[in-house]
Amino acid sequence: MTEAEAKRRIDELTEKLNFHSYQYYVLNDSDLSDYDYDRLQRELLGLETAYPALKRPDSPTSRVGGQAQSLFTPVRHDVRMESLQDAFSFDEIDDFDRRVRESFPDATYVVEPKIDGLSVSLEYENGVFTRGSTRGDGDVGEDITENLKTVGSVPLRLRRALPFLEVRGEVYMKKAVFAALVEAQEARDEAPFRNPRNAAAGSLRQKNPAVTAERKLDIFVFNVQRIEGDEIVSHKQSLDLLRELGFVTVPFYTPCADIAAAKDELTRIGNERAALGFEIDGAVIKVNDLAQRRALGSTAKFPRWAVAYKYPPEEKETVLTDVDVQVGRTGVLTPTAVFTPVLLAGSLVSRATLHNQDFINEKGLSIGDTVVVRKAGDVIPEIVRVAKHQPDKPVYTLPKTCPSCGAPVFRDEDGAFLRCTNPDCPAQTLRNIIHFCTRDAMDVEGLGETLARVLVEKGLIRDVADIYLLKAEDVAALDRMGKKSAENLIAAIEKSKQNDLSRLLFGLGIGHVGQKAAKLLASHFGTLDAVEAATAEEIAAIEGFGGIMAEAVVNYFSLPQSKALLARLRDLGLNTRSTEEVTDARFAGMTFVLTGSLSKYTRDEASAIIERFGGKTSGSVSKKTSVVLAGEAAGSKLKKANELGIRVISEDEFTEMIREN
Repeated sequence: MTEAEAKRRIDELTEKLNFHSYQYYVLNDSDLSDYDYDRLQRELLGLETAYPALKRPDSPTSRVGGQAQSLFTPVRHDVRMESLQDAFSFDEIDDFDRRVRESFPDATYVVEPKIDGLSVSLEYENGVFTRGSTRGDGDVGEDITENLKTVGSVPLRLRRALPFLEVRGEVYMKKAVFAALVEAQEARDEAPFRNPRNAAAGSLRQKNPAVTAERKLDIFVFNVQRIEGDEIVSHKQSLDLLRELGFVTVPFYTPCADIAAAKDELTRIGNERAALGFEIDGAVIKVNDLAQRRALGSTAKFPRWAVAYKYPPEEKETVLTDVDVQVGRTGVLTPTAVFTPVLLAGSLVSRATLHNQDFINEKGLSIGDTVVVRKAGDVIPEIVRVAKHQPDKPVYTLPKTCPSCGAPVFRDEDGAFLRCTNPDCPAQTLRNIIHFCTRDAMDVEGLGETLARVLVEKGLIRDVADIYLLKAEDVAALDRMGKKSAENLIAAIEKSKQNDLSRLLFGLGIGHVGQKAAKLLASHFGTLDAVEAATAEEIAAIEGFGGIMAEAVVNYFSLPQSKALLARLRDLGLNTRSTEEVTDARFAGMTFVLTGSLSKYTRDEASAIIERFGGKTSGSVSKKTSVVLAGEAAGSKLKKANELGIRVISEDEFTEMIREN
């Protein structure tokens, strides 16, 4: 094939595949099978590999993911990507309408669903997608162009070329895609995403676009930020234009002549939200006329021409049929309500945590009661109240003996929880082993809950030290394992021996000692021997520790079974020293507090960076706080920092502080 022939075929395939992509994602109507689409795309990819200079910027092969990126570069938004003011009642909606009509008595509105996802900007030059970025703080986001190219509903070339166009949209994950992703994560013993929004945000900020491509994200485009080559005068006209250009817009947007019609539409959307194939976190009322919008302007935080109405959590009645009591790794008895399955916020739920006996007493719960349930934040099921109490039935009481081993239980001193008194309780043993192997602890890849349960049931391990005595042939003999899987597991176990002391301390499951406290212990004392020999006073002197935490550490290391376990772990060759070195101490002596919603980093990422540079993080603001890193919607911690005169920085300032010399 000559280069000219290759160019003709590349152009032909690109046009054909982009046409069918538009038919599939925008019109939901494609007569090309997935098999034929993949076959043509493989042919195009082969030609582009042979003739890389001929690859077009709108090539559909971009959707499979390109080369992994080492970082996301900042993008300054020429038009600020504002957030919206929330309203939680129709009285607040009426207040919004009153403010608008003081300036424009003839104002009309458009109402549309508020998609629960991640807001992004898409830029097009001469009809071709050139750059995509996150919202960030509204003024500065991050370049995620390659990741956005993997989203099938992002057009790589517009249906009609305009000199320049910037639009705003919301990247989201469909409920069905989210359910399949969680199922796959649980099958791999990974911690699943909590909700579709977190899944979409985590998927879109992957350094490797190929990972983003696997997550099957979608986008709804809902606003024109900048446009050249066409003129629009209303919001509805802009949405109609976006559809004409090949974008998937919000699925329905309804013009409303007045606020009464707008409230009727809010009610309609609220009644139908559970049946939608995607999550919404409200609905938005926008002034339709763009000239009126410009005149109304914005406050320091929100536009005056729009408001987001947030729906209250959906509540339904059901019958409490049982209370299931589980024993955790620290011996705590956790009661879970079991009730007749009910559809809530788009999913069927039948269980909700009851926390402890105090919670049960407060609600006055008895088995057989009719209860009102909802999803807190449309995510976590919870019992709100008793709607109808069973007459003459006493409030449910947690058992006085452990449901796993039969040992007596005791109530924590000054606490609300019941604990099993048996340190060798089988339920605690299994939970301890599972916790010990988790990613944040010893990170034994491949040893998740399912395999741990089998190993305990088969008698191959009785405590965490036994993990390091496992033999490949014993593991290979288990169902659904095999030689290669067993060898990989043994290699992962061996590798975990070299982990930092902080991981070991966290993995031991010491009461009140989380991941952060374990790091403080390891960095302060340096060795396991020193931690074991420390007094409660010495531990409590560490900034970030308290008396209860210090006593929990001392109590753990004083137990004979703890001493025996640690001796075995030492003999088995586990590292018992702190190996994490601070190579750049620019934050030495500084304590950071993180507050608000961060867009560029997760809390764990920001904390790890601070610690790598010699700093510390704290959960509360005090006079000892050096810096408060404030994200979007920062609350009481930001207020307290301002009152105390503590330095407050944005994510952009933090990025500058950590930039390599």
